[in-house]
Amino acid sequence: MIGFQVLARDGAARRGRLTTAHGAVETPAFMPIGTAGTVKAMTPEGVAATGARIVLGNTYHLMLRPGAERIAALGGLHRFMNWSYAILTDSGGFQVMSLAARRTIAETGVTFRSHLDGSLYELTPERSIEIQRLLGADITMALDECTPYPSPHEAVESSMELSMRWAERSRRAFVEQAGYGIFGIVQGGVHPDLRLRSVAKLVGIGFDGYAVGGLAIGEGQTTTFAVLDATVPALPEHRPRYLMGVGKPADLVGAVSRGIDMFDCVLPTRSGRTAQAFTRQGVVNLRNARHAEDPAQLDPECPCPACTGYSRAYLHHLSRAGEILGSMLLTAHNLRYYADLMVAMRNAIEAGSFAEFAAAFESAA
Repeated sequence: MIGFQVLARDGAARRGRLTTAHGAVETPAFMPIGTAGTVKAMTPEGVAATGARIVLGNTYHLMLRPGAERIAALGGLHRFMNWSYAILTDSGGFQVMSLAARRTIAETGVTFRSHLDGSLYELTPERSIEIQRLLGADITMALDECTPYPSPHEAVESSMELSMRWAERSRRAFVEQAGYGIFGIVQGGVHPDLRLRSVAKLVGIGFDGYAVGGLAIGEGQTTTFAVLDATVPALPEHRPRYLMGVGKPADLVGAVSRGIDMFDCVLPTRSGRTAQAFTRQGVVNLRNARHAEDPAQLDPECPCPACTGYSRAYLHHLSRAGEILGSMLLTAHNLRYYADLMVAMRNAIEAGSFAEFAAAFESAA
């Protein structure tokens, strides 16, 4: 079992500490995405230098290539990717559901064809948990179905109930070890009644943490926040809360104000590869011609290599020339921005000034 302490509160916002077999994670925390055993355009040392102490890997991609059994034989995912801190693994449910015509859902699990070579696979709750155990994940996620948005209430209800049955099977399949835990995933679309039923079922099963899934798939920020307002107060106070797949900086601040502790999203790394940088002055597109002769730093308040060693003009040049270094520098910068945002929120919660921080952040956005 993993440990979790709430060290300070300010309104619904929480500042905590998650303790795993591979070290402590200060919360609120953002997890860089390392889907296939690597955070794109980054070395593990570079990821750690941004301040990250937990990354996300993915069951679906790693089971297809290079294979969970192979990674286990090579010492587990931590050794395989040279990452000494914590790892959370997504169960693969979201990726499998996105295959659409390539998969079939049944009570037993999901049968699907690989997007790589068309090979046929079956992913059951038990197999998903086994793969995550072979990988050596500090935090394992229960297998769930991510319901498409929008969907009728009846379809969302059926999907949620299936996810809850899978959650029970996932929990039974999980092998308890000190420092390792399993999270259940709340489903129910944008319907508060279904979300609360999902929470009640998961709490009854008993998990080490609780994720809010099935959001950030097109419903918009207002709806996302409304779902959190209805869902988060029902989650256990003494367990970590994880909002999956979110999001933009303003989304993170708004979710922390509603009691969320953990996040993941492809946005900072994907943006880094497309020349978009998150700064304290707003989002900067370094492909724009106005940066071509700008000697200024990207963000004067940021200590990352992109900001301390290079000009906007040079970053613009790298982007326009398609140089790999541009993706590396901007990805590292964006991850540092997200990590610094987490630090700032933790500090504000400890100081009892989170509402003022959030208001100032919103006015500057």
